Parts: sequence; C-alpha cells; structure tokens
Amino acid sequence: MTSITVRATYDASPSAVWAELRHIERHVEWMHDAVAITFANDQREGVGTTFRCDTKVGPFRTADLMTITEWVENTSMGVRHRGLITGEGRFVLTPAGPATELTWRESIQFPWWLAGALGAAAAKPVLRAIWHRNLDLLSRQFAKS
Repeated sequence: MTSITVRATYDASPSAVWAELRHIERHVEWMHDAVAITFANDQREGVGTTFRCDTKVGPFRTADLMTITEWVENTSMGVRHRGLITGEGRFVLTPAGPATELTWRESIQFPWWLAGALGAAAAKPVLRAIWHRNLDLLSRQFAKS
C-alpha cells in the first residue's frame, strides 16, 4: 500500500465545505481525474452509497466501484474503491479558526502487472499533484454558492 495525503485550507466553515463535499455526483466538477459518476441505486449519500467512478489520469482509464464507508456530517467521509487500483480514501474537515482544513488521505495498491509497489511509488507524485489541483478546484465551488 502507498499512502498519499494532501491538504487545503478554505476560508469557509466546516459546514460550508461539507455542503459541497457531500454531493458525490458533483465531485466530477472539481476532481480533474474523475470523468463520470454513476450511482448503483437511488442512495446518493451516507454509509453504503455505492457508485462507479470513471477515472482518467493521462492515458490511463479505469472504472472503480466505490462505496462510502464513513459519513460524519460536517466532519468526515470515507470511501473504499475497487478497480484497476484498489484502496481506501478519507476526507476529514478540521476547524482552523474561522477557516477549515480539509485533509484528503488515500491508501492505494497497484496490481502486480502495473509494477505493484514500484508503480505506486512512481505514480505518487503525479497523483499528489492532481489531488492538490482538485482541492484548489473545490474552492471554486464555494464561490458558486
């Protein structure tokens, strides 16, 4: 497993950040690598929400099956993903004075045929850069509100 952590601080309350983060279907608007999200059923939020996320990083495309494993209003969201790359991710919102710090942590595992741990280590700086950009794009969603 390889772990990647990115952080951003927003001039907004945890409830304001959560108000955007909770809308899983809109993650494609600020996640540069997420192309499409298709829900498995009518559930759109909370633990057990399951969806397919089509992802593209450079020439690589994958369709991951994702399940929300943690959902604490205004605080945290966890997800397990299975596909080309498997793992778990978690968003955590922490009050920082009048602002909010969002921490995004992913633990990912590459298959042996993508060089396993070596492939994950090589991808780590690329994914970290993409996810930093995603968190920058997320701040634009607050401006729309």
